[in-house]
Amino acid sequence: MAEWIYEDGIGEARAALVHKGRIVEAQIERDSDQARIGAIAGGRMVEQRIAKLRGIVRLDSGEDVLLEPIPPKLTEGGRVTVEIVREAIIEPGRAKLAKARGVKGAAKPAPGKKLLQRIRMTGHNVLMASPHDAEDRLEEAGWSELLEEAASGEVAFDGGALRIALTPAMTVIDIDGPLKPAELAKRGSAAAADAIRRMGIAGSIGIDFPTLEEKAARAAIADAFDAVLPQPFERTAVNGFGLMQVVRRRERASLAELIQYAPVESAALALLRRAERAQGTGLATITAPPAVIALLESRPDWGGQLARSLGREISLASDASLGIHGGYVS
Repeated sequence: MAEWIYEDGIGEARAALVHKGRIVEAQIERDSDQARIGAIAGGRMVEQRIAKLRGIVRLDSGEDVLLEPIPPKLTEGGRVTVEIVREAIIEPGRAKLAKARGVKGAAKPAPGKKLLQRIRMTGHNVLMASPHDAEDRLEEAGWSELLEEAASGEVAFDGGALRIALTPAMTVIDIDGPLKPAELAKRGSAAAADAIRRMGIAGSIGIDFPTLEEKAARAAIADAFDAVLPQPFERTAVNGFGLMQVVRRRERASLAELIQYAPVESAALALLRRAERAQGTGLATITAPPAVIALLESRPDWGGQLARSLGREISLASDASLGIHGGYVS
């Protein structure tokens, strides 16, 4: 039976749904004051971008969100109560604002549910993990490997590999390998569905399969996909060029977006997770690339949490020869 493993770590909370010793679904929730899915908040419309259709609301917290559609009679400067339907997503060169819709009638402000609350609502058992546990259950289930896949966009499967590319319009998954086209496409289809679920990939997704002329073979690809990815989602059939489009409701950044769009923060927090499990006494030295060290120096609260968790003093050392994820603790 599948079980959630939840860990409240330094700077972020982590959760993985584990089935038969393997992660089948995972989420990371970074510490942030930004509005979460389902939050009800008041604010004021500060800009009307498209008349009656789209505008910017500045919440009472100070966060700007995209309101769509604009409620009747609401004009610039007017007060409005909204519900968050998609959280803010960092993208290269810009930030995609959280998306909201107007709330009809009287509604009291309320925060959206946090990660722990959300996974408890799924009906699966939740196991609370700690860095002081004898076993690192997340790691045993493949946590580091999943983060590496999310960072690189490369996912190996028996007979081939996926290459996952992020674009502003959609996430694109290419399937490649030495197998015959029909077998490669069928295995790749199941692997793509698995990766989509594991990394929380949502929104518009394009999957590029080997070209197959027979309709029966293309139908088998779709069946293999449907057997792995749970509903809800919508998809097209696989066309004659080997393309299939999948659409899932997008509520927050996928693991791939979270790690690739914020690589320094992701590397720092993953390093702190490893540091919490470091053995030894006396001074603990964290060695990492300059960018990671600079971030850690700017967040003394993280270092303080680590020192309290370990019961040791912490020092930081910069090493420009290390890759972004190459930090270690000694």
